[in-house]
Amino acid sequence: MTCESPTHASIAQRANERVAYFNGNIVPESEVAVSFRDRGFKYGEAVFDTARTVRHKPFKLREHVVRLMRSLRYLGIQPPLSVDEFMQQSEAVLARNLHLIGEDEDYWIFQRVSPGTADPCDSSSARKPTVIIECTPLPLAARAPQFRDGARVLIPATRRTPPDALSPRAKTHNYLNLLVADREVRLQDPGAWAILLDHNGNLAEGLGSNIFLVRDGELLTPEQRYVLPGISRDTVMELAQQESIPARETSLDLFDAFTADECFLTSTSLCLLPVSSVNGRAIGQGVPGPVSQRLIDAYSRLLDFDFVAQYLNKLA
Repeated sequence: MTCESPTHASIAQRANERVAYFNGNIVPESEVAVSFRDRGFKYGEAVFDTARTVRHKPFKLREHVVRLMRSLRYLGIQPPLSVDEFMQQSEAVLARNLHLIGEDEDYWIFQRVSPGTADPCDSSSARKPTVIIECTPLPLAARAPQFRDGARVLIPATRRTPPDALSPRAKTHNYLNLLVADREVRLQDPGAWAILLDHNGNLAEGLGSNIFLVRDGELLTPEQRYVLPGISRDTVMELAQQESIPARETSLDLFDAFTADECFLTSTSLCLLPVSSVNGRAIGQGVPGPVSQRLIDAYSRLLDFDFVAQYLNKLA
């Protein structure tokens, strides 16, 4: 059997395909194949984390990888790479994918780890984790209208998994609780964001997002025991301190949301997104409110980049 040389068409196709790190090698995404016996697929027994780029440069990548390591320890998965190795491979994958997006676009950078196919009840089975590092373009155009009009938040009936059952502070692949809630909300309003209540009836978090309220000039956010403390959430708390804006964690219910002066969401991709309504009730006197605007300005200075304009520039 003779090996055929790749055609010009196949070479061009591979040049236009994103690549990913997969178990020690950087390969085209189409060659990343996870076994159906992988425990991440079978049981959701896997962790991940996500940084974003800003003008094609990773932002707070180390903080995201350090959080990944904490999630691995929580699930008892031996880290297959060091923090520095995760960062090096993430940057290598990013560099190989940058030619596929425009100068005004950016990526999510994902690190994903599962225990692989090892059976913990079988001491003879090989313990070889599955490791994937990949890039996905930020959905700038899809989210641009929300930066113009503000996000609409809806509270689903589905409650957030309580921390005494499974800690939300670990970022795991087991996202069913959040996905079910998100789908529940999107059936009512496809453009809305779901923010779940915890088992006490207080605001918790959404699918990859934390929530903040502003009341009488003070910044309030749910206690981190009940949420994944986002890197962007921490960034906003730090910026609030620098801006002399009082900020604290506390229990917040729907009364607090309905009577808030301002509200916004934070996430890796959004940075800070003002909220215009909660369950159809208008929040404040328009978006962004004055405290939200101060924090947006401070966030933009930290990034040396106008992230709001990046979204708004994608409006049709």
